[in-house]
Amino acid sequence: MRIDKFLKVSRILKRRTVAQEAADAGKIRVNGKEVKPAYRVKVGDEVELSFTSGTLRFRVLAIKETVKKDEAGTLYEVIA
Repeated sequence: MRIDKFLKVSRILKRRTVAQEAADAGKIRVNGKEVKPAYRVKVGDEVELSFTSGTLRFRVLAIKETVKKDEAGTLYEVIA
């Protein structure tokens, strides 16, 4: 699954276009490397997302095309 779609499905970002813009601006890193919106995310990848207020680091636990709102948090785990 593409990183931009994963961020939307997991509800880390609200819209896929926002995820695409973040990737184009260099604010998304996977396993320490800057990625484009089309990057194929895999289970076990460590993603770092930079915001103006700080950064969010998480590990991908599962990849699903659709999930309910309550289950979105099961797709990833936040890394301190």
